[in-house]
Amino acid sequence: MGTDIETQGPVPGQAALLVIDMINDLCFAGGERLLEQARALTDPLLTLRDAATRAGVPVIYVNDNFGHWQSERSKLIAHCARPGAPGRELVERMQPRDDDYFVIKPQFSGFYATNLPALLAGLGVRRLILTGIAADICVLFTAADAHMRGYDLWAPSDCVAASDPQRADWALAIMAHSLRATTCPTADLSLDAWLSRPDPRP
Repeated sequence: MGTDIETQGPVPGQAALLVIDMINDLCFAGGERLLEQARALTDPLLTLRDAATRAGVPVIYVNDNFGHWQSERSKLIAHCARPGAPGRELVERMQPRDDDYFVIKPQFSGFYATNLPALLAGLGVRRLILTGIAADICVLFTAADAHMRGYDLWAPSDCVAASDPQRADWALAIMAHSLRATTCPTADLSLDAWLSRPDPRP
């Protein structure tokens, strides 16, 4: 873990891409508004996911259990993609691939009562890319917990969304100013460029 990324280039094993709550039926108040905003992030997020795979960066879906405490990956995907679910279109585009990790969470933060901390430690991850919905709730809570655990963070502004764009901007401002996260969009910062940056933490 002592590799000097500034002089030796990207170290993919030190980073992971988190895809937060993109497998979602959106059956809640404001779900339709959130779907409108989430549609705009699917293309840049899928492009980033492909770039992560090419770079050897693990992709980890971190997903709500929707109160289904006995559920697992395939059942959650089927539930959210069922006919008539508002989020079905989103789920069909963003389905995890066979090699992607899938962590089920019971609350807003991906770290609360999940195996995400153990998974990240096992993968040797020190840097996290945070994407998904909603920027002002689950992405923000996950970012806060990640910051307290010492992770270097990037939350690309074009890869997160909230039902209200102003709330997404508000959440990104908190991540940038309070959690020391990079928030520039993928059009302004490539994955390779972010991986190649020196770790800003002491």
